[in-house]
Amino acid sequence: MKFKIMHESTGRIRVQMLPARMTLEQADLLEAYLQGLEGVRQAAVHERTGCAVVRYQGQRGDLLRSISRFSYQRAAGLAPVHSARALNRAYQEKLVGMVAFKAARSLFLPAPLRAVHAIWRAVPYLFRGLRCLLRRQLHVELLDGVSIGVSLLRRDFSTAASVMFLLGVGELLEEWTHKKSVEDLARSMSLNIDRVWRKTSAGEVLTPLSQVQAGDLVAVRMGGMIPLDGVLQEGEVMVNQASLTGESVPVAKRPGTAVYAGTVVEEGECVLRVTQQSGSSRYDKIVAMIEQSEKLKSAAESKAAGLADKLVPYTLAGSVLAYLLTGNVTRGLSVLMVDFSCALKLAMPLAVLSAMREAGGCHATVKGGKFLEAIAKADTIVFDKTGTLTYACPRVTEVIPFGGRLEGDMLRLAACLEEHFPHSMANAVVQAARDRGLSHREMHSQVEYLVAHGIASTVGKERVLIGSAHFIFEDERCVIPAGEQDRFDALPAHCSHLYLAIAGELAAVICVADPLREEAADVIAALRRLGIRKTVMLTGDSQRTAAAIAAQVGVDEYRAEVLPEDKAAFVQAEREKGHTVIMLGDGINDSPALSAANVGIAISDGAAIAREIADVTIAADDLHELVNLRRIAMALMRRIDANYRFVIGFNGALIGLGAAGVLTPASSAMLHNLSTLAVSLQSMTNLLKE
Repeated sequence: MKFKIMHESTGRIRVQMLPARMTLEQADLLEAYLQGLEGVRQAAVHERTGCAVVRYQGQRGDLLRSISRFSYQRAAGLAPVHSARALNRAYQEKLVGMVAFKAARSLFLPAPLRAVHAIWRAVPYLFRGLRCLLRRQLHVELLDGVSIGVSLLRRDFSTAASVMFLLGVGELLEEWTHKKSVEDLARSMSLNIDRVWRKTSAGEVLTPLSQVQAGDLVAVRMGGMIPLDGVLQEGEVMVNQASLTGESVPVAKRPGTAVYAGTVVEEGECVLRVTQQSGSSRYDKIVAMIEQSEKLKSAAESKAAGLADKLVPYTLAGSVLAYLLTGNVTRGLSVLMVDFSCALKLAMPLAVLSAMREAGGCHATVKGGKFLEAIAKADTIVFDKTGTLTYACPRVTEVIPFGGRLEGDMLRLAACLEEHFPHSMANAVVQAARDRGLSHREMHSQVEYLVAHGIASTVGKERVLIGSAHFIFEDERCVIPAGEQDRFDALPAHCSHLYLAIAGELAAVICVADPLREEAADVIAALRRLGIRKTVMLTGDSQRTAAAIAAQVGVDEYRAEVLPEDKAAFVQAEREKGHTVIMLGDGINDSPALSAANVGIAISDGAAIAREIADVTIAADDLHELVNLRRIAMALMRRIDANYRFVIGFNGALIGLGAAGVLTPASSAMLHNLSTLAVSLQSMTNLLKE
């Protein structure tokens, strides 16, 4: 596609597409294409001017060639399911229309018609104020109704019209900012969607969710989340619908019954026929959750809403007092034009919504504002080990041969036996042999698998065994080669061990470990610097393995060989001691502890039921997201405190100036609305610097 470079500086370029005219859908396509290019840090497309602003790293020439290759037809599959562009356009047009109509009335309508229009526009405000009075409620609607009504009784139609115009603009901006924040947050949450197993004539195919169409068959297994609305085609399952209905007990689903996106299969496996294409149903549910869920309300938001309502009587009393002391109705009206409700009730939720959106940009999905507040207050964090501090994919770290045997030969033999019975450790052995290029032929006779013990077979005339220490040394009475006891005693403590024996003698020890996340120790140290006083690791692994990992990552405490119910009991005990606890886990066995914590955080590629139960989900590729989440939460609480101080201080000053006669009612209303807009827009900015 042709384009023209309008401006550029280091790492930033602004181009105009040719032709410059583009629709909203085309702007979304171009923006999605640019954001997906390698090296592009940020891209924004302005559909009115046909310009794109790109911030990038890397070679300028590569970026320009990529832009020139763009076409709307080839990029059609990149279109976002939901875009805020249409929402912004609609509200921009509403705002321009309001301002233009106000100017036209002032310039062209004669005074009598302007008075009639003011009276007609005042009816809804007067009705809402009267309704508050009849219900004995002292809310902001009463202040608006009284101020407009008094202006009309004084035949001051100009002031009444100006006040109503400013109130209308304020309401429009409040609605716009709130809807945009909700949509931005919902869009960031809806992007965390897994691929699905789609059933085809050739078998099951792992397919991106965006490519699944209505009518497709999708397989879901135990512990998996149902990705789309559909009808059960095969299988009987128990489905946890707590996220949708609040039911705590799983519901039985049989062929022909409906299942819904976001619910979790707790037992069984099934095939469903998709009835709702990706995006709409799940997105709508996320929006509904954000708007309706009580989880969204943090204590700070509830406090702001309560304080705003409590301050209304004082504003009303201040207006009456100003009139009684001065005998000037205008001064009383100037006080009446100012209330604390708008800024407090709008800025606080917007700050929380913005923080949740920013967390989403850092690959952390937060389900409610109260969880950010709890993360900011937390003093204790509890980690599961496997899949959290370590990767949940065992790898062979070392092969230690005994009896003069060769390392490669022992790994080849172990892989030859283990490939018949794939489980996580067996897969690690087979993969290690493959990585080293050790091909193996079938050297053994029939293989016998002994559950929870190991594998036995015969190679040549010798009996070969591989398995646990209990199986090798206690059940089979194998011995360590003479003179090699010291080497055996020095086996790495942080690994799990597979023992290979030939003809009753230990031939090799294969050390298998869940690789430690490189960033784990740094993350724990960073959390301490951010005020976390206690870090704990809980694991079902052996005491020896747990001690080694705990020492490497630097946690304060650890518990080994714990069951899922033990994890939950530990978390509950910490809460009873007065601690605010974060629990981080990834597996089905972590679910009870995630529920018991003040904030349960799940790893995004862990079990679906853990993600469903958790209050927060973070990316699987980097634990530093946990540090960013803590920083965002703490910065949010600082912003909320700053908003309190500004709103009360600024509006208090307006009341004083109005009572002193310095400000007219229209000026008070304008400054009040401008301050509300300013604090709201500031609350929507990012909390963390890049």
